[in-house]
Amino acid sequence: MIRELAEYERVPHEARAGEEQLREALFGERPAAFSHVAESEEGEVVGFSVWFLNFSTWRGVHGIYLEDLYVRPGVRGGGYGKALLAELARICVERGYGRLEWSVLNWNEPSIGFYERLGARPQDEWTVYRLTDEALAKLGAV
Repeated sequence: MIRELAEYERVPHEARAGEEQLREALFGERPAAFSHVAESEEGEVVGFSVWFLNFSTWRGVHGIYLEDLYVRPGVRGGGYGKALLAELARICVERGYGRLEWSVLNWNEPSIGFYERLGARPQDEWTVYRLTDEALAKLGAV
């Protein structure tokens, strides 16, 4: 499903994580990320979320950053995405976390509409920056 998500987001070449990397990140001695899956009534995995903790210096508490949310196209609209987000919201409330945040591609109108129907609002005063590959290596070598 990770490859399916990369295809959907139009960047299949960026999905380079291997099975062992994911296993270590999610289930290793010190997990760096967490995941939930959505199953159909027949027990088939039809969606997933991957998330990690962030921290708000303004609020002084953790939050959840949702890295990925994916539901297979054939079952979208069946409540799986909402259930995955509701579980993360439940965790935030239960643990006293202040925020549940994520990014969405500007062209992804179906997802934007879905998120806004749930009450999420865009944070359009912020621009995401990213260092990867050569730029990251160059700055890290300073």
